[in-house]
Amino acid sequence: MAVIINSQTKLTYEDYELLPDDGKIHEIIDGEHYMSPAPGTYHQTISRRIQFQLYEQIEKKNLGQVFNAPTDNQLSEIDIVQPDILVIHEDRKSIISPSRVIGPPDLVVEILSEFTKEKDQKLKLDLYQKVGVPEYWLVDPQSHSVRKYILKENRYIIAGDFTDEINYDGIEGVKVNIREVW
Repeated sequence: MAVIINSQTKLTYEDYELLPDDGKIHEIIDGEHYMSPAPGTYHQTISRRIQFQLYEQIEKKNLGQVFNAPTDNQLSEIDIVQPDILVIHEDRKSIISPSRVIGPPDLVVEILSEFTKEKDQKLKLDLYQKVGVPEYWLVDPQSHSVRKYILKENRYIIAGDFTDEINYDGIEGVKVNIREVW
């Protein structure tokens, strides 16, 4: 589980910039500091394989940009996260700054681990819903499946659990072959 570093006041992006560059994952959610160890090799292999498939279909065709952790994503003054993968459509590239992405991505992909599972399934799910991320994928390396959430009327609905192939609703024709990820 991620470690929560308690503070008397809500932390901001300014505080976030002062956190150590120590190889750990530091995030601020609703002003609270969460720290997790760096991802393991299997996690990174899965991330790279998903990112590559998205890159080939999105970035190489100039439809948007695909980023991987540790890209900072500032969703508000008190919400700064580092999603495993995030996609920004070409028509929204103005939210990409030299140091971070400022605003909700079009797609967020989080890969579950023993250290981040609770945070990804609850805190980040609620956060991404609140800020309006249209599509959220939770990748489960143990079950070899991906749960897809779609934002409908400001609430996430589960669009399904996929073990074969998953379509990205944000750009027609974009899909990830899940069998090639494991």
